[in-house]
Amino acid sequence: MDEALLRSLTPSVLTVLVRRGADFAAAEDAVQDALVEAVRGWPADPPRDAKGWLVTVAWRKFLDATRADTARRRREDRLDEEPAPGPAPAVDDTLQLYFLCAHPSLTPSSAVALTLRAVGGLTTRQIAQAYLVPEATMAQRISRAKRTVSGVRLDRHGDVATVLRVLYLVFNEGYSGDLDLAAEAIRLTRQLAAAIDHPEVAGLLALMLLHHARRAARTAPDGSLVPLAEQDRGRWDTGAIAEGVEILQRALARDRLGEFQAQAAIAALHADAPTAEETDWVQIVEWYDELARLTDGPVVRLNRAVAVGEADGPRAGLAALAALDDSLPRYTAVAAYLHERDGDPATAARLYAEAAHKATDLAERDHLTRQAARLNTLRRQ
Repeated sequence: MDEALLRSLTPSVLTVLVRRGADFAAAEDAVQDALVEAVRGWPADPPRDAKGWLVTVAWRKFLDATRADTARRRREDRLDEEPAPGPAPAVDDTLQLYFLCAHPSLTPSSAVALTLRAVGGLTTRQIAQAYLVPEATMAQRISRAKRTVSGVRLDRHGDVATVLRVLYLVFNEGYSGDLDLAAEAIRLTRQLAAAIDHPEVAGLLALMLLHHARRAARTAPDGSLVPLAEQDRGRWDTGAIAEGVEILQRALARDRLGEFQAQAAIAALHADAPTAEETDWVQIVEWYDELARLTDGPVVRLNRAVAVGEADGPRAGLAALAALDDSLPRYTAVAAYLHERDGDPATAARLYAEAAHKATDLAERDHLTRQAARLNTLRRQ
């Protein structure tokens, strides 16, 4: 069973059902039922046209669910519209579905959460971690969003800013999480950039390319994380870096700065440094100041503290860190790093171990555990 094929076809099938009049929640349920049928039946009898099969089965599932509470005439009208089995057009509707999910009846945060769950393939836990909220809170938010759109026609598109936020979070999860979604996010952002002349769309595409260019160097052969300062820069994708920088420069020249352009500028400064020691941390701090002015998010302030520690020394970084909420994800890991830089290995080792205990990502947990063990070993020598 090709699970990647099923995952890639899901948005397109869901779009077909929505366009044919199914409300979003019912359409999503019908598509999920069709996917279950595919998992059961395809290994023994694979269809010649996978998408056409899924559209037909999902539509029938939707009709079966509707039949219980819909008037007879309406049931018959819908049955007449049932798509005939056969080849379906090879059209990629994924980006269109992103816009449909960003419906004006939803708040931006609810639209993002719903799209990540229904289209992006992320779990409720992954979305909750991205939003820094408990999983139960995010589950309620997604349920409310489904109820909100269940009674409306999804014939009005949401705004570009909401779609950009979704693509950004999908990329981040694909870049560092359990699901490999980064390439798909880049593909969809390329489509959006080709369709919409907007500096923030270009900024997001540049940001993705610059981060993705370093992906091969982020892990060692054994799967362990390699910090940015220790990465083999010869493994970075110079073509992707050059493309990202060029796209960013064109966007910045329009003098309509947004958060994705600012983040891309920070990534470009890292990519431009031949070695970690030659990184222009002073300019990075300046860009973080711009980013904080645009968003003022806690994660931005946390990353800025690291940059300050590199530009002005670890004690300046610790002072910037002290102004933040110590419950922030990775706060303890940043504190450990800055204390190590400040010549306090005992405190750093304790904080690395504490950060490892809090980490939800296995590779990150292993990395932090090794850092604590390394410092403890040095102290005993």
